[in-house]
Amino acid sequence: MSFMNRQLIKKPDYSLYLVTDRELCKSDDFIGAVEDSIRGGARIVQLREKSCSSREFFDTAVRLRAITRRHDIPLVINDRLDIALACEADGLHIGQSDLPADVARKLLGPERILGVSASCLEDALAAKQAGADYIGFGAVFPTGTKSDASTADLEILAAIKERLSIPVLAIGGINSANAHIPVKYGADGICVVSAILSSDDVYNASRELLEIVRMNKNTPNTEGGK
Repeated sequence: MSFMNRQLIKKPDYSLYLVTDRELCKSDDFIGAVEDSIRGGARIVQLREKSCSSREFFDTAVRLRAITRRHDIPLVINDRLDIALACEADGLHIGQSDLPADVARKLLGPERILGVSASCLEDALAAKQAGADYIGFGAVFPTGTKSDASTADLEILAAIKERLSIPVLAIGGINSANAHIPVKYGADGICVVSAILSSDDVYNASRELLEIVRMNKNTPNTEGGK
């Protein structure tokens, strides 16, 4: 299957960013659950696979690539530059211990999305300088999906937003009860895993979270701080 010469998505909507984890997916149909989330409101999908073979990762990426193309939203691959290039995904997301951001940008080229995780202003500024298109900031709340993540101060999120022009997305422990908080601190969007994929109703969980983000953007922060 070839994706050659297909135009990549240039201006993604980062409002609701689904990060996958098939182990947390309540449905037996992982691919179907991701598509239901897209129908409900996910505006970008990151395929995150930590415990499968490279071949299985690639095959899953190809299947999701077809779905995200159909819905005209970006597919971003977590960590694996080789998989991102092989399936011609729209982008790559890396952490601080992965391939250096400037090297990833060079290999990806200018047309693909590059996201970088950061939990402090210094790392966020360095990522932007290296060519990141967006910052994934967190963990903003305690989370079970990353055992080594520490809860980052929302005041740092606000500070990053004041210094950077690129989108800053909040990640970590976000659900329908607290999703409004990082948005009021300036987050351009939220990254969600279990609040969507572990839900009994993926479609409506996504729809609700997107509505929360949209309702709270550009509204006064009453949570303290900024």
